Amino acid sequence: MDWDDIRHFLAVAREGQILGAARRLGISQAKLSRRIAALEAALGQRLIDRTTRGSALTEQGRALFATAERMEAEVMAVASELAGPEGIAGTVRIGTPDGFGAAFLAPRLGTLRAAHPGLRVQLVPVSRSFSLSEREADLAIMVGRPDKGRLRVRRLTDYTLGVYAARAYLARHGTPADPAALREHDLVGYVDDLMHTPELAYTSEVLRDWRATVEIATAVGQVAAVRGGAGIGVLHDFMAADDPDLMLLFPEIRIERSYWTVWHENLRADRPVQAVVAFLDASARAERALFLRPAHENGPRDGGP
Repeated sequence: MDWDDIRHFLAVAREGQILGAARRLGISQAKLSRRIAALEAALGQRLIDRTTRGSALTEQGRALFATAERMEAEVMAVASELAGPEGIAGTVRIGTPDGFGAAFLAPRLGTLRAAHPGLRVQLVPVSRSFSLSEREADLAIMVGRPDKGRLRVRRLTDYTLGVYAARAYLARHGTPADPAALREHDLVGYVDDLMHTPELAYTSEVLRDWRATVEIATAVGQVAAVRGGAGIGVLHDFMAADDPDLMLLFPEIRIERSYWTVWHENLRADRPVQAVVAFLDASARAERALFLRPAHENGPRDGGP
């Protein structure tokens, strides 16, 4: 049994399809299919059922997947020890909420690469069907602490959200005197049935019957819509606080959530993943004030439109 064949099998098992696995490995579908066929022939077992929806593991495939992941973890641990402190190299895929990924992490990836030139970084959005157990990413930033799976979990940072409107919108429609007055305004919010965690249902903490006239499934899109005058929305302070076109309403309303760094148990000794975890920790600590708005903050954002 060829370890290289097992590595290719792991890629298919994690991607759930031959095409996606081939793209991630940088080889053709035909070559990957031959690798899987060779492994199945060597074991005398069918490992993958190919369907119109992708590739599903058979019972034997699931058993091999669990064993192969343990083998991979041991190999990576030994390789990391032998590589030494200057040997951090490889690809790390990071799954993040769109707001954190676009507004905070993406602008800092140059700093990460400068510290570890051997790293190749992939940044992907976290969707509601996102699965670390299927290794759709090597590590993820999540809203709310996950409680299932063989995962390592670390609190990255707390963050706050507030109620914002564009100054131009308020000039046209007036400034609401209190949260109840929001019922008379256009509101921006998430698409309810696309929320991948209850942690995103924070508009009810401002107004129980918040009814959005514009629903957007991404935090970045909501900021853009509010800035463009589509309505009033609950936005991340670290994305909206320094925007001169936006005004913070009701500074006493301070919604708090947490980001968590999560990675699979099998990657606990993986040096590239741990280097990224350490970078995320250091970056969040250094800019903690960016994420947390002081209670009852007053300032330019709270002035007239």
